[in-house]
Amino acid sequence: MNIFELIIDESDEIGGVNAISLVADPAIESDWITLSKQKKVELKFVDDEKRILMGAALIPNKPIYRRTESGDEYHIFFSDKTIRRAAELFLEKGLQSESTLEHEISLKGNTVVESWIKEDEVHDKSVKYGLDAPVGTWCVSMKINDDAVWQLAKQGQIKGFSIEGYFTDSVVKNSKEKTIQELYDEIMNLN
Repeated sequence: MNIFELIIDESDEIGGVNAISLVADPAIESDWITLSKQKKVELKFVDDEKRILMGAALIPNKPIYRRTESGDEYHIFFSDKTIRRAAELFLEKGLQSESTLEHEISLKGNTVVESWIKEDEVHDKSVKYGLDAPVGTWCVSMKINDDAVWQLAKQGQIKGFSIEGYFTDSVVKNSKEKTIQELYDEIMNLN
């Protein structure tokens, strides 16, 4: 199976992340943390009224399975360098209020209120809230003002973030059928 590294073409002004989608099945296989009293993570200073969702937007070097309509299968991944630049460009372009539901419905009234790259396994805000993500992960907290979307999140019908954007791909490896662990090991050895 082919492995493609997705990179940002800085000469293309639409390159990078242009929205963050709230989804039921995140491709990065990382659910968010709902910051509310009803969830497992209880915070003294954050309650249900704040309507904040926290989670990973992108995880470095994580193989993400893709399949085209014609049946071609492949994996993509983002390096920590690309993730950092994507997070920077997202804010530089002022796109923090661009969100969708399941990559199909444009949402209004939601905004990314925090965005950071995890830089430490111990002393990072993501660790404080129990988000199990590697160093280099782009973490976001999103304020949900849309009542219907907030209800979907509380009911567990949407569970994480998924980015929308434009990237250039680069073939990293043409490979035969491999397990996810083998693909991950190959990607980690290429960096």
